[in-house]
Amino acid sequence: MTDRHAQGMAVRRSVLGDDHVDRAEANRTEFDSAFQNLITESAWGTVWASDAISRRERSMLTIALLAATGNFEEIAMHVRATARTGASPQDIAEALQHVAIYSGVPRANHALKIARETFAEMGIAP
Repeated sequence: MTDRHAQGMAVRRSVLGDDHVDRAEANRTEFDSAFQNLITESAWGTVWASDAISRRERSMLTIALLAATGNFEEIAMHVRATARTGASPQDIAEALQHVAIYSGVPRANHALKIARETFAEMGIAP
C-alpha cells in the first residue's frame, strides 16, 4: 500500500464515514480492485486530500459537477457526506442554482430532488 493510498483511505473515511467505506471494501473484487485503488489514490489521496480549498467547498463543487454532468448516482452519497464536510443545505442549494444557469434547469431540478430526499432521510430540513 502506498502513502497516497493510505492518505486517500483516511480522507475517504473522514468524508464518507467508516460504514460506507467498510461496505465498499467488503464488496471489492479482483475485477474492480484496480479501479478502487485508482479512486482511492487519485480522488481521495490527491484531490480531496489537498488543503488548497476546504472540504465544504469540495462538497459543493462535487455535487454541482455530478449534477451538471448528469451523474446523479453519487449525489446522495455526497449529500450524506456534507454532515462531515460542513456544507449546509443552503450551500448545496446555491451550488445547484449555478448548475441550473450554466448546465441546465432539468439537471439542477433532479439533483435538488435527490438532495432534498437525502437531507430528509438524514433528518435535516433543507
